Amino acid sequence: MNEEMQGGEEKDWHELEPKYGIKIFLTVLYSLILVTGIVGNSVTIRVTQVLMRKGYLQKNVTDHMVSLACSDILVLLIGMPVELYSAIWFPFTSASGNAFCKIYNFLFEACSYATILNVATLSFERYVATCYPFRFKTLGGKWTTGLITFAWLLSLLVGMPLLITMGTQGHIPMARNTPVQNLTFCTNLREHWVMYRISIFFAFIVYMIVLVCVAFMCRAMILVLKKPMGFTEGSTSGNQRAIHNENPKVKSARKQTIVFLVLIVGSLMICWLPNQIRRLMMAAMPKSNWTITYFRSYIILHPVADTFFYLSSVLNPFLYNLSSRQFRDVFMQVLRCHLTIVHKNKSTVQLRAAPNQSQRPLLLKSLRRNRSSRTTVAKEETPSSFTTFQSQDDSGLGTDIQTSIIGTEEQILELKNRNVPSESEI
Repeated sequence: MNEEMQGGEEKDWHELEPKYGIKIFLTVLYSLILVTGIVGNSVTIRVTQVLMRKGYLQKNVTDHMVSLACSDILVLLIGMPVELYSAIWFPFTSASGNAFCKIYNFLFEACSYATILNVATLSFERYVATCYPFRFKTLGGKWTTGLITFAWLLSLLVGMPLLITMGTQGHIPMARNTPVQNLTFCTNLREHWVMYRISIFFAFIVYMIVLVCVAFMCRAMILVLKKPMGFTEGSTSGNQRAIHNENPKVKSARKQTIVFLVLIVGSLMICWLPNQIRRLMMAAMPKSNWTITYFRSYIILHPVADTFFYLSSVLNPFLYNLSSRQFRDVFMQVLRCHLTIVHKNKSTVQLRAAPNQSQRPLLLKSLRRNRSSRTTVAKEETPSSFTTFQSQDDSGLGTDIQTSIIGTEEQILELKNRNVPSESEI
């Protein structure tokens, strides 16, 4: 360590801890985030199950949303209590053992990256369904299960190196081989520094690749939905007809999915960025080379980065409610423990029956309007001294007007014959 750190071996490290008021504020904030996140994601799982049973949500989308909600709940349950104790209240004294430190970091890393990888698999499946609908229809339920399994296995692979590189260790200056003072950290081990550094940079690359790929897929889906009827580059005629001839409601649902994906990717980019910066600070240089200023900056950034990171696990239920009115209605019904949503088929029948009932008065009005117009025409063609009668049946439909007109013309001829004198009278 540099001279500043070497001269501070007897320094009171607890001076670098957050102030007592800040600890209280962060405790309240973390508690609110924890309760809100667990309740929100638990209700989300229930809502997706209800929507799937009622026919409003596909099973593959439901599986992705449930997997994403589960990863968010695990992040909150595993990370927040330990973080509150070890990073906020007692940052320089680790009461947990070495095994707990390793398992905690591994599980937290795996669940964290399961979240972003679940977003990636959901985006990829929606991309295939939107841009290649025929190919997507040939894929079965095992396709979705395989994607979700791949996301969790890759997240476990990302967190695996931390089982080796993390552990409990005190602060060791460069000139010494043993820790100074009574300082114990759950931190990266000096003897596995290279492996730790590679794992952190690899995880950061995975994070950036996911963001770029999801942004690309969202852009491709938006372009497909906006293009006019015709052929697109790299797509078959069958795929193109399926895209543009699909039900408007299906197209609207896919647009809602794209909006949700854009929102969730934006939230991940913003909420994960401070935490990624903190992790890169850890991997930038060994702790033995840290200065007091560098260390103080890390201590200040730590609670801020963690707060934004945990907020990303809380935002997903709010984004669901923001992007879908139907989800929002069912979400409130689940919170009130009073489900009123009906099955999609039943609601469709009701919607089809309602227009027929509302059209009956309009049909009668139009028939009466036609009847009155026909009566007016008949009056114009008939002399003023004669009246044309038009009978009506029970349905309001007028009888044939031509028969009444013919009858009146015969009466006119008969009267004229009566008034004209015969040849014998002349």
